[in-house]
Amino acid sequence: MVKNGIIIVEDDEITALNLSMSLKKHGYEILSVCDNANQAKHDINMYKPNIVIIDISLQESNDGIELAKLIRQKNSIPFIFLTSYSDDEIISQAKLTEPYGYIVKPFDPHSLHATIQMALFKYQVENERKEDINTLKVDKLNLEKLLYSKRTSDKPIVPFGDHYWLDISVCETFYKGKKIKLTKKENAFLGLLVAQLGLIVSFEQAINYVWEESGATENSVRTLVWRLRNKLETDIIKNASGIGYYIEE
Repeated sequence: MVKNGIIIVEDDEITALNLSMSLKKHGYEILSVCDNANQAKHDINMYKPNIVIIDISLQESNDGIELAKLIRQKNSIPFIFLTSYSDDEIISQAKLTEPYGYIVKPFDPHSLHATIQMALFKYQVENERKEDINTLKVDKLNLEKLLYSKRTSDKPIVPFGDHYWLDISVCETFYKGKKIKLTKKENAFLGLLVAQLGLIVSFEQAINYVWEESGATENSVRTLVWRLRNKLETDIIKNASGIGYYIEE
């Protein structure tokens, strides 16, 4: 297997040694073994590990949890908690850092390996999903270029559907020469559809372009489309089941 670099943060010397030996047998590379959070911070920045194993109760304190918070905020690295605690309050605090797994002392070498592999897989999937979302983003400048290329004259007018047109200079929609009163989000979504006539605008694209604030969901898009359809004179917005919406070219 391809070696994955690991940093162990454990203040019990025997446990740290057992972890190192077990991980090496499974083909991992031990980059550093730290017995305190300060050393761990330094070594994480220096070695850039693939994953970090952290004892929750470093030096009989919550330093492990504080270290995990810092990794979550400043480093794009998955981490796993090592714990002998079953205290609900400590576990609740640990959960807030969103670890990629837990290993309970005394650990089983095979379970340890499986937990690490699942954590690395989960981290990879999350990153791929983020990359997919980023590729779906349509920024304002690119949208304006797409709309500009769809003009049929020198005027800032883009026709679509039957008797509709979009005035890209003011981002307003008209039907048979009469302005349709739309909200900012409705205009933004309609502009996104017009810029990509004949192509499906996915839920992800709509969320990333239309909603500046966080928290929007597919249902937010569906609600927006429902309101928009009620304001348009004809049913020009088509469903792409489970994917998004489009306007025929």
